[in-house]
Amino acid sequence: MSPLKLAREHAWNLSPDEAIELQQELRTYVKSRHLDLSAVRTVGGLDTGFPEGRARAAAVVLSYPDLEVIEEAIAEVPVTFPYIPGLLSFREAPAILAVLEKLQALPDVLILDGQGIAHPRRFGIASHIGVLLEHPTIGCAKSILTGKHAPLAEERGSVAALTYKDEVIGAALRTKTRVKPVYISTGNLVDLVSAVDLVLACGRGYRLPEPTRLADRLASHRDAR
Repeated sequence: MSPLKLAREHAWNLSPDEAIELQQELRTYVKSRHLDLSAVRTVGGLDTGFPEGRARAAAVVLSYPDLEVIEEAIAEVPVTFPYIPGLLSFREAPAILAVLEKLQALPDVLILDGQGIAHPRRFGIASHIGVLLEHPTIGCAKSILTGKHAPLAEERGSVAALTYKDEVIGAALRTKTRVKPVYISTGNLVDLVSAVDLVLACGRGYRLPEPTRLADRLASHRDAR
């Protein structure tokens, strides 16, 4: 187990107004860049549940591209921030950082169940974690928080830009034929094309990519295998 190195730190005991102000500041550190998938060896999936008033974060590390489970970890911490749409990272991030601390090594890329820049202030949980770690992160959400997209074809691999006004903030991606899409957005240090390609490559016949599918099961107390 190696200590988790944070590029940036901040207090978590903030008011909602202070949290919004911090998002506005930290979003200036988000970077989009091409990710060479041929150099990726490990992918981590992260998800958070809330049993009995606690935040339970799960991390699952898979080899890439063969998607074999290398490591799993769970961490629980008290919930200290109220449920406020657009500020969910302040409820989830402390547990996510705690579970990442338990891993033997940080995966090359992290996929989080939530938004990256497809967020009202362009700073969802995937961007928040990516900026704190200065590490490649991708948001893969089950629903839209902001933006809209054109109709998608029914086939697996179909993609449509997720836009807000004239800005592309993510993509709707069909990961399984005739199944609802997921919503991909840049977290940090990954561009949208790379993010879509990696999520699609992490599919194992389910709607969710394998890293976050297994993390979701683990966070929900279900057998991750």
